[in-house]
Amino acid sequence: MFNRRQFVAKSLLASLGLGLVSCDNEKEISKEEVSPSSSLGGAKPLVIATWNHGLIANEKAWEILSNNGRALDAVEEGVKVVEADPKGTTVGIGGTPDRDGHVTLDACIMDEKGNAGAVCFIENIKHPISVARKVMEETPHVMLAGEGALQFAKEQGFKEEKLLTEKSEKAWEEWKEKSKYEPIINVENHDTISQLAIDKNGDISGSCTTSGLGYKMRGRVGDSPIIGASLFVDNEVGAACATGLGEVIMKTLGSFLIVEFMRNGLSPNEACKKAVMRIIKKYDYKDLQVGYLAINKSGEYGGYSIHEGFSYAICVDGKNEMVKTDYYVKGE
Repeated sequence: MFNRRQFVAKSLLASLGLGLVSCDNEKEISKEEVSPSSSLGGAKPLVIATWNHGLIANEKAWEILSNNGRALDAVEEGVKVVEADPKGTTVGIGGTPDRDGHVTLDACIMDEKGNAGAVCFIENIKHPISVARKVMEETPHVMLAGEGALQFAKEQGFKEEKLLTEKSEKAWEEWKEKSKYEPIINVENHDTISQLAIDKNGDISGSCTTSGLGYKMRGRVGDSPIIGASLFVDNEVGAACATGLGEVIMKTLGSFLIVEFMRNGLSPNEACKKAVMRIIKKYDYKDLQVGYLAINKSGEYGGYSIHEGFSYAICVDGKNEMVKTDYYVKGE
């Protein structure tokens, strides 16, 4: 399986492969290839998610979509599977802490009506995506932060629990020996899960959740809870989501930009590529990675990244497929 810590380590990424797996996720990926924008021929239920953990997220989301469920429910329940997996170190329980040893989480969600909710810098709550949905549905606000977000979560019935696992704590103790802090995406473990879905009605929703950049400064918040940066949904056009170094995603509002590019006629692949090129033109991209995914109202989907190695899971018609995106840096 792809070792995501080596996000831009080309020597390892060159050996990856792609395969098809059923939505019961019984098979490992065996072969991988770059996929062009693919069309599903209209408003056919589909779900797409970032990285290999997108497979298990899609599996859960597909259960909902295949039973005529709402896209919003699919993208919430899908990423909750990843949030609850203590083996992961970038989302939910087991997430890599900040440099002071605190696991802080960010998440956002957006529905087909343009409603959105988010939480950032929240601690001790395993499912920030569900708190974000409560913010969307139960408050007049879009985002709650820190202690306020925690207070709201507890008022809504969420229970506090320790998120720092023994594995993550041990890695943090080892990191403290050198305390090397580099807010760049190279060998840092930073694998946001973002998920987009279309349901049987042709309605689109999306979600994003993460524990953020490993060993970040206390209080740092990336793009993951920012509507328009990590996630944007326009039910008339499509949706986009992001993973990678949040600072440059925020500075370019990548997901909103991609939806606007699609509004103007670009395919999901073309729109994702153009958003990446906005970063390439403005910033030093050599040691950072950003990957985008997008779907449009016609059922096309695609993605693009700065460096090799970004992959996503697409589930439709009972098949869950890992696809490696095309990328900008080739042979540099």
